[in-house]
Amino acid sequence: MSSSSSLFGLWVAGSHDSFSFYIDEASPVGPEQPETVQNFVSVFGTVAKKLMRKWLATQTMNFTGQLGAGIRYFDLRISTKPRDPDNELYFAHGLFSAKVNEGLEEINAFLTDHHKEVVFLDFNHFYGMQKYHHEKLVQMLKDIYGNKMCPAIFAQEVSLKYLWEKDYQVLVFYHSPVALEVPFLWPGQMMPAPWANTTDPEKLIQFLQASITERRKKGSFFISQVVLTPKASTVVKGVASGLRETITERALPAMMQWVRTQKPGESGINIVTADFVELGDFISTVIKLNYVFDEGEANT
Repeated sequence: MSSSSSLFGLWVAGSHDSFSFYIDEASPVGPEQPETVQNFVSVFGTVAKKLMRKWLATQTMNFTGQLGAGIRYFDLRISTKPRDPDNELYFAHGLFSAKVNEGLEEINAFLTDHHKEVVFLDFNHFYGMQKYHHEKLVQMLKDIYGNKMCPAIFAQEVSLKYLWEKDYQVLVFYHSPVALEVPFLWPGQMMPAPWANTTDPEKLIQFLQASITERRKKGSFFISQVVLTPKASTVVKGVASGLRETITERALPAMMQWVRTQKPGESGINIVTADFVELGDFISTVIKLNYVFDEGEANT
């Protein structure tokens, strides 16, 4: 793919719940969890959290490992902790993960060592956050990434060539009205991520295909979530084995076959996210399809 091609015409490999390689079992349950989950944990304590972890952890590699393997899109969900006097910000998915500043610093260290690499940071869920928490997060982004962040412009205008010329390496998407007040925050609607919410691989593929057909009406970046979501009954049946063994590993071959049949470019898929991104050949398949597209263009 040419460096002058728009970024939303590229294939980019991403991770779903990117931070969930670390789940703090000693932490309280996240504020977004329903009362049934809160009650379950209050009765069964640590045992309940250990079981939850098997279903909440969707990645095993840390940020550095994911970056080294080729992941360039990160799905980030931010929360405060109840009754936390320090008002610290954490990554969260049911239970709490690491502090946000630690994860962002880890990504920045990679970018500092790899000047031509570009990442998408998608802050798409916020839990228990007030105005001053958002202000804290915005300041954190400024302090850590500074001039590496690309200001929000039309998606069609952003190419690797443009970013390299300006020394930009980070595009921050922020799913909150706060984005409208800060030049380096891209509005969340420019990074739609339709969610199939199914355990059935066939239904997932139908959903993904239909959402791509809708994609280009939006003129934005676009995420195809190659992700199956367990129902309560699925969790009960596979309670001790967890998400990876019960769902992801079994469904991966069919999902990867769908990915291989897709076309990149402005009428095809763009960012593809998955659980346990090291499984199979997910990352290499997504990246290689950029070159297949190049060859196809050269032959036309």
